[in-house]
Amino acid sequence: MISVLMSVYDRENPEYLDKALASIYNQTLPPKEVVLVEDGPISSNLVSIIKKYPSIKRVNIPVNLQLGRALQTGLKECKYKYIARMDSDDIAAPNRLELQYEYLRSHPKISVVGGDIAEFLEEGKIKRVKHMPLTHEKLLRYGKFRNPLNHMTVMFKKDDIAAVGGYEHFPLLEDYHLWSRLLARGYKLANIPQVLVWARIGENFADKRGGFNYFKQYSKLRYVQLKLGYTNILEYAIGVILSFLMTMQPSRMRNVVYKLLRKNIKG
Repeated sequence: MISVLMSVYDRENPEYLDKALASIYNQTLPPKEVVLVEDGPISSNLVSIIKKYPSIKRVNIPVNLQLGRALQTGLKECKYKYIARMDSDDIAAPNRLELQYEYLRSHPKISVVGGDIAEFLEEGKIKRVKHMPLTHEKLLRYGKFRNPLNHMTVMFKKDDIAAVGGYEHFPLLEDYHLWSRLLARGYKLANIPQVLVWARIGENFADKRGGFNYFKQYSKLRYVQLKLGYTNILEYAIGVILSFLMTMQPSRMRNVVYKLLRKNIKG
């Protein structure tokens, strides 16, 4: 009943991809299929890793379309009711799929379920854990100002995602854009209070999460949320201000803020 959706492009690390795929195929509840979108031409080293897993359903895109379009292409190729997202450089907890599958089956009103992530630079050494709010009611409020789900941990119902148009091209915030459309339409989200994925972060993690381009995309997203009726004008203004303060501060300060935010999130 489960498809796993991944995307890979030429600059991915073959070793990391191998470990990500191994963690999916070694689940306590293995998926029925793994759909891997090759977003543009990829290196022979990446191809050799993919060929180690002959059951992978490869979806080739001739040119790099970026993540949103790549995932939407792969979404259409997934056959099963439940779809789990997985990044190509992370490691899934061994019982991740089983936990989420059972959760969705026992909570039929939930469309998407995510969980916590343990961020690491070096394997075996966790830098910090990102805990998330648990209930839909809390996520409905939380999502007006911050991303309510860790994208690499989610499992969702394919039909519900398709009902709001699926993934769209919205660079840097493809997932947050999707969750906002779901919440605006009344679909319900949840998180499991458990680390589902060990997420690999780079040394310059904070640098990638800031700057004018990031602020510009956040500003666009806040406007989308307002037009959808998900936020009101006051919440829109607060969201823009908070986005500016977070993205335009020095990366060293942003790292400090990330640490504080990780500690202060409660289910």
